[in-house]
Amino acid sequence: MSIIRVAAVQAAPLPVTGLPVFGSNETLGAFAIDVERVRSQVDGPVLVVYPEFHLFGTDGNSTHDASNMMRAAAEPLESELVRALADIAREAQVWLIPGSVCELGSAREVYNTALVLSPDGVLAGSYRKLFPWRPYEWSTPGNRLVTVDLPDIGRLGLSICYDAWFPEVSRHLAWMGADVIVNVAKTTTPDRTQEIVLARANAIVNQVFTVNVNTAGPHGRGRSIITDPEGAVLEESTDASTCVLFHEINLERVAEVRRVGTAGTNRMWEQFQPNDAPVEMPLYSGRIEPHRWAPLASAVHQPQSSGDN
Repeated sequence: MSIIRVAAVQAAPLPVTGLPVFGSNETLGAFAIDVERVRSQVDGPVLVVYPEFHLFGTDGNSTHDASNMMRAAAEPLESELVRALADIAREAQVWLIPGSVCELGSAREVYNTALVLSPDGVLAGSYRKLFPWRPYEWSTPGNRLVTVDLPDIGRLGLSICYDAWFPEVSRHLAWMGADVIVNVAKTTTPDRTQEIVLARANAIVNQVFTVNVNTAGPHGRGRSIITDPEGAVLEESTDASTCVLFHEINLERVAEVRRVGTAGTNRMWEQFQPNDAPVEMPLYSGRIEPHRWAPLASAVHQPQSSGDN
């Protein structure tokens, strides 16, 4: 099929889930209603994406208090929270990225973790943010790049907010066969303008779709965006107001753009010939091997897991 409707939900965070003082049942109940609202507007397979920490709103608190609240709310992925989110995905029959959650690790470390939940009510994949926005963010960095297959549709690559500023993340996700890179963000700072450029640039240099969904106002800067593999804007919010960006994307377009080239010209993934000399990359204590440069087969053509989910 390789076609899916994307619903990027630009909204303000709900009160932090997991702390009794906020009432997690009310938070999850409100979230379930909103997912159903979005789902009711779309026929067929749909990927519903919310911003970073959508279920962990701490706006109005000091940075110190907010970080303590979120640490206290952290739970393992085998928790009631994740099971409840999986149930919401199953009941709405959607592929659901509920933003990111506070994941409690085995050594009590806390990760900023994006989830992908299937219409069958299964946790299909999870990704721990590699690049917390230091020195302001408190989460422990992850150490794995993650892609998730949507059977018969395509392969998602996951990133969170500041990850988009590091080209290595998007490049590796594309090399791992991602057809679309989903970046969930909670940008409250003036650099949202630059992030819009990065969303388009990461699409262009990797020839992938990008879905970058940011938190709405009054604290978030909004301006969510969906681009095609040539960097063209398919949908964009021009301000910080609450909204849903809907777009039907055909992931076969990735293979087409790579075959004919961006603007009918550039085919970066065919840059190297097998007999070219390796390119040393001293920053990474490694190098580009020409015979390994091409991306892996995506789930559009080869439905199987890729990366560490």
